[in-house]
Amino acid sequence: MRPALPRPARFAALAAVAALALTACSSGGSDDSGATAGATTPSAGETAATAQAFPVTLKNTFGDTTVPAKPERVATVAWANQDVPISLGVVPVGFAKQAYGDDNGDGVLPWTFDALSKLGATGDKLPKLFDETAGIDFEGVNDTQPDVVLAAYSGLSKDDWTQLSAIAPTVSFPRVAWATTWRETALLDGEAIGLKTQAQAKVDEVDKVIADAVAAHPDIAGKTFAYTWIDKADKSKFWVYTQDDARVEYVEDLGLKLAPSVTALSSDKKFAGQLSAENADKLADADILVTYGDDSTLAWLQKDPLLSKIPAVARGSVVVVPDNSSLAASTSGPTVLSIPWGIDDYTDLFEAAAKKVQ
Repeated sequence: MRPALPRPARFAALAAVAALALTACSSGGSDDSGATAGATTPSAGETAATAQAFPVTLKNTFGDTTVPAKPERVATVAWANQDVPISLGVVPVGFAKQAYGDDNGDGVLPWTFDALSKLGATGDKLPKLFDETAGIDFEGVNDTQPDVVLAAYSGLSKDDWTQLSAIAPTVSFPRVAWATTWRETALLDGEAIGLKTQAQAKVDEVDKVIADAVAAHPDIAGKTFAYTWIDKADKSKFWVYTQDDARVEYVEDLGLKLAPSVTALSSDKKFAGQLSAENADKLADADILVTYGDDSTLAWLQKDPLLSKIPAVARGSVVVVPDNSSLAASTSGPTVLSIPWGIDDYTDLFEAAAKKVQ
C-alpha cells in the first residue's frame, strides 16, 4: 500500500505507518448476491460483443506479462489495484490490507468497502487481506491460488515481480514506480482480467464526475500548484511530488497546472524530489501549496522563517489534506472508486485556497 509520504520516507517508517492484519479468505464459488470471487457478475456488463480475447500480453518495466486465459481468481497487491476489479464486479481472492487512511481499522478503505458490500463480499466473505508491513506478502498471495496478480499501480522491484510471476502472471507498472495514473491502472488491470472495454467505460464515468466537480469550483481552473510532504521533525528539507506522481496528475485533472519550478526540479523520472528549506522560495510560482497535516499546519508553516517565504504560504493559499485520513488515502493513490468518493471535499479545499490568490 502507499501512504501519503514519499516512498523513500515511507520505507524508513513503514512499520510505524502500516499495521496490517485480518485474513478472511473469499471462496471461489458464488455467494447469495451472485458475486463470484475472481469472476465477473452481471453488473460488469460483459456480453459476447464485448468479450475480450485471450491470451493477453501486457508490457511492463520488467518484461512482458502474458495472461493465458480469462482469470477466475484475481489477486492484487500494493495500493489501489483492488479497486479496479471490484468496480467491475469482480471480487478479488485477496488484496493488501490498508493501514494509511483506514477510518475504522478493518483494513479496507471506505469506498472499497462500499463497493464490496454491494457485491455481498464483506463480513465472513471479505477477501483475504495480505500483510504488507514488511513488503509483499508472497506466502499470502500464493495461498489464494490466483490466476493473475494485479499491480499496475505499485513500486514492485524486479525481484518482487519475479517472485509474484512464479505464482501467477503479474501486471506491474509500465514506466515509473508509483507513477501509473488512475486511468492507466484501470485499463491495464482491466485488460488483464478480460474487462478492458468495461474498464474504459468506468474511466469515462469517472471523467464525467471530475468534469462536474470542476465546473462547480470555477476558481481553481488554471491555478498553479506544488504538492509537498513536510516533516515537522526535520524542517531542513521537504519532499515535492513531481509530474510523474499519480496524485499530481489527479490535481491536474482538476484543471490546475503544476508550477514550472516543480517541473524543473523533477527531470529524473521519480515521483518525488527533495528541496532544501533554504530554497523554499523557489516555489514562488505556485499559486497553491498542497501538503499533508492538520488544523495547525498552516499556522506552523506561516511561523517558519524559511517556509513562510513561499508566497502561497504567506497568503494562506494552502490546501492541507488531513494526514492519515480517508480523504488523504483517496487522493494519494486515486482510483475509479476513490475519486467519486472524495472529490467534493477535495475540490472544496482547492476552491478555498484559490479564493486567496490575488
